[in-house]
Amino acid sequence: MTSRAVIDTPLGTAILEGDEKGLISLSLSEENPGEINPEILRHAVVQLREYFEGTRKEFDLPLNPQGTDFQKRVWELLLEIPFGSTCSYMDLAKQYGDPKAIRAIASANGKNPLWILVPCHRVIGSDGSLTGYAGGLWRKKWLLDHENPSTQQSLF
Repeated sequence: MTSRAVIDTPLGTAILEGDEKGLISLSLSEENPGEINPEILRHAVVQLREYFEGTRKEFDLPLNPQGTDFQKRVWELLLEIPFGSTCSYMDLAKQYGDPKAIRAIASANGKNPLWILVPCHRVIGSDGSLTGYAGGLWRKKWLLDHENPSTQQSLF
């Protein structure tokens, strides 16, 4: 049986879904029915809150995303991108072992059902630009800034 947790985040209302095998999805919603935190998802809620508070850099949760074998392999590659780092779609395609698979890699990245937990936001364009992000580019920028805050202070 799938359980659902709802929590407020700086990026909007997050909805976690999972079962005894692990987390199936983490998505954003415009609706906020109020926080719901079933026991089976308690650790996920705690770790997500710690991430947004800036005290967690890695997640230690069982994951059970639903997808094709190819998608799951790409999502595993995303898990290897360190906190505060980025890589390009081409880097991922090379890591996968097939530079020609760049479009398929990008498509699998876009279908990642566990944003933040499987850090698809850490994938950028080869030229360093912020490229498509299902949650919106402003969220991608927020996440990257959150993980790698600028140490330079503004003069204004």
